[in-house]
Amino acid sequence: MDNSGRQASNDGVADVFCLAGPTAAGKTALAVELARRRPLEIVSVDSAQVYRGMDIGTGKPDARTRALAPHRLIDIRDPSESYSAADFRADAVKEIRGILASSRTPLLVGGTMLYFRALRDGLARMPPADSGVRRKIEQQAASEGWEAIHRRLAEVDPEAAARIHPNDPQRLQRALEVWQVTGKTISSIHAERKSPGNGSISFRLHFFATHPPERGELHRRIDARFRAMLADGFVAEVERLHRRDDLHPGLPSMKSVGYRQVWQYLDGDLDYPAMVEKSIAATRQLAKRQLTWLRSWPGLRRYTSDPGRNLGRALKFVDSFTLW
Repeated sequence: MDNSGRQASNDGVADVFCLAGPTAAGKTALAVELARRRPLEIVSVDSAQVYRGMDIGTGKPDARTRALAPHRLIDIRDPSESYSAADFRADAVKEIRGILASSRTPLLVGGTMLYFRALRDGLARMPPADSGVRRKIEQQAASEGWEAIHRRLAEVDPEAAARIHPNDPQRLQRALEVWQVTGKTISSIHAERKSPGNGSISFRLHFFATHPPERGELHRRIDARFRAMLADGFVAEVERLHRRDDLHPGLPSMKSVGYRQVWQYLDGDLDYPAMVEKSIAATRQLAKRQLTWLRSWPGLRRYTSDPGRNLGRALKFVDSFTLW
């Protein structure tokens, strides 16, 4: 098989592959092996890996891995900056078009399912962030807990509250913020007609996912991976960020799983064992939310076997759509 270039599908529409899955499921390893065997270029779909200096705690592929298979949309923002689903969609479309123009095929890889949905469906018109409203919500959460914020959201937007976990502060804050700023629920805004042209893409997306067949196995992987991160210097990585005057725990980057808990440890709010326990628990909750997204994703091809079999099945899936 000639891996030097790419041909269009029979109908002339370019194919783009999207590999999703929960954290610690082995997505990166599978993507790299696919890219070694086919003319694929990887685009990261990860809301934390966009930030420079956040390497260990995000599971960012190391230099050797990226030399074997370059990853786009990694290290494109400073942790002091925000990065939204709209930013991702614009960046991803640009990268996809660039890859297709080079006669290669994009392979989008990651676990930020909101980004995948934004690419697939486009985006509804959303109000910009309101720092004052966000600060008040954070103050209420600090005094009453995020479960109280979840109950408040359930009063005004039961649909969003049913969809958002009480331990997902970023999405809870945004949903309540939208209602307080606009008087409209975030659910109703999502249901409205999308912005003109936002849902229009000139390529076809094919989704597949990898995850362990049993939750217990995924939990074991999460536990082992986080402890490996600690051994690799994760606390020191967060210490470097903690020393910066322009970073604080309210930033999206510092709300990332693991970073939030280590920051609390550095502030003296958690001891070391509690930091480890809470980080692992938060990662498990993240994986649970990711799996919930995947269960409801239409037309998704799932691979839950061992990595060796996953590679063969994924290659067969990719080859079934694309003429190399």
